[in-house]
Amino acid sequence: MSAPARVITLHIDDREVGAHTDQTILDVARENGIFIPTLCHLKGLTPIGACRICLVEVAGFNKLLPACATKVTDGMRVVTHSERLDRYRRRVVEFLFASGNHVCSVCVSNNNCELQSMAQLTGMTHLTMPYRYPRLRVDASHERFVQDDNRCILCQRCVRVCDEIEGAHTWDVMGRGIEARVITDLNEPWGESSTCTSCGKCVHVCPTGALSIKGTAAAEMKKKTHFLAQYWTLKEDRS
Repeated sequence: MSAPARVITLHIDDREVGAHTDQTILDVARENGIFIPTLCHLKGLTPIGACRICLVEVAGFNKLLPACATKVTDGMRVVTHSERLDRYRRRVVEFLFASGNHVCSVCVSNNNCELQSMAQLTGMTHLTMPYRYPRLRVDASHERFVQDDNRCILCQRCVRVCDEIEGAHTWDVMGRGIEARVITDLNEPWGESSTCTSCGKCVHVCPTGALSIKGTAAAEMKKKTHFLAQYWTLKEDRS
C-alpha cells in the first residue's frame, strides 16, 4: 500500500509553488499557469514520456527530465524554458519531421495538427538534417478510418486510449527504434481486426494526420477529445 500524498513546496522558474507528492512536474506547472509544451501527453491517459518535448531542467540532474513522467519532490527546483531547452525541443521536432513523410499542404490535419503547431512554437522553419523518405504504408482497409504511417510520430496515444479507455487493446507497437511501427492486433490490416470496436477514439486523440476519417479532405480533419474529460472526471470522482 502506497503512502498518502504529502503537501510540499518547490520552485518552478523561480516561482514558489505548492504541490502533492503524487503529482508530476507537468501537473503542478499547469495548475499554476506555467506552460510546458507536450505532444504525446493527454490528460486522462497514462504518461509515458515518449515525445521528449516536455523536457525540463531540474537542479541536481545533469540530464533533462520529462515533466509529464517526473514526480515532484520537496525543495525541487525546475526550469521550464531556457536556451538549452529551446534547442533540444526544436531538434526533437526536426527529427520527427525528418523521420517521416510530413507534407502539411495535403494533410487532412493541416492547420489542426499538433506537430505543425509545435514546429511553429519552437521556431523550426526548415530542417538542418536530411530527410529519410521512408517507404511506409497507408492502410485504408477499415470501412470508416485510414491509417497513414507516413505521418505517425509514435506518441502511442492511440495505443493508450484503446487499452485504457476503450478496453480493446487493438493497437500496439512493433519493432524498435527508427523501425518501430504502430500496428493493429498481430500486424493485420486494420479492416481485418477482430478486436477493433470502430469507436474512433484512437482517431480523435492522434495529434497528426496519421489516423483520420475516410473521405476527409486536406485541412478538414477536426479532432474531438471531449470523451477524455468525461473519463477523467469519472475517474477522479471514484478516487
